[in-house]
Amino acid sequence: MKPTPNKINLENIRCLLIDLDDTLYPQGSGAWDLVGDRIDQFLVEEMGFPPEDVTALRSRLWRQYGTTLRGLQTEYEVDMDHYLRYVHDVPFEDFLAPDPDLDQMLRTLPQRKVIFTNASADHAHRVTTLLGVQDRFEQIVDVYATHPHCKPEVEAFHTALTIINEIPQNCLLIDDSPANLETAKNLGMATVSIGRHRHDGSPHISHIRNLSNLLLPR
Repeated sequence: MKPTPNKINLENIRCLLIDLDDTLYPQGSGAWDLVGDRIDQFLVEEMGFPPEDVTALRSRLWRQYGTTLRGLQTEYEVDMDHYLRYVHDVPFEDFLAPDPDLDQMLRTLPQRKVIFTNASADHAHRVTTLLGVQDRFEQIVDVYATHPHCKPEVEAFHTALTIINEIPQNCLLIDDSPANLETAKNLGMATVSIGRHRHDGSPHISHIRNLSNLLLPR
């Protein structure tokens, strides 16, 4: 079957790799903003950076390393356990609730479904449980599983593919980060862009509930 424009042909797709934060729930929910505030707080209170330097520092680390954590590990040998516990210590339950429509959409898709995140598995379990979709995912590939690498580093993708025992051509990545999607595309994965930022070469949706609208049947 020949794909139509802005559609994903599922004929060879065996596994959906789905990012977690700002992908499985909407970017406008406010949940990830809390984590951003905690990252800023960590840089000031735990590492001693002046508050006025934090925005530029985070921006540079994100551009250079893919995540603030990866940059802090590389340049300052920050302890990953402490950092992740600190920045995820926020009341996600005030912002996320069961999403029956999302659950139904995921249930109807026959492919394997795996969370692929730069956060921890504990955080992913918490988020998926709050959304009521924890039973839809067979596996979580988290930042510990891909350590010392993380998305968008190609090594993190190779590790994830080894863990899930799939080849790139059989995978579809759904992610809000153009850099992550670019790595996936270069490896041969199908890709879908979600949220605020678009990625050239990837169909785009504003909310993951719209994913099924992009998918051609197998």
